Amino acid sequence: MKFNFDIECTPEEARVFLGLPNVAPLQEKMMKELEKKMQDNIRTLSPEEMVKTWMPLTIQSMGEFQKIFWTQMEAARNMSAKAAKDVKDAQEAKENKGPSSKDKK
Repeated sequence: MKFNFDIECTPEEARVFLGLPNVAPLQEKMMKELEKKMQDNIRTLSPEEMVKTWMPLTIQSMGEFQKIFWTQMEAARNMSAKAAKDVKDAQEAKENKGPSSKDKK
């Protein structure tokens, strides 16, 4: 058996009906404090410090990213070179398995 209920109410009415606390005043207070702290920090930070704070991908991390990239490229190159060698060895082994000169006599 299945029941469907359609209830039209505002979010405030739903909160009261479900017995949830009203956190709007607390949220407003916290947002004002957060805004005040951010404004104080912006006043004390230099433009360079703000960029470092807001953009974690600095020159140093770009260098680290490049190192990781080239390490992975080198590993891929080594793997492809090994795979090519394995294919070449397999082809040579296949060619050498043909009838020997002793079998022809």
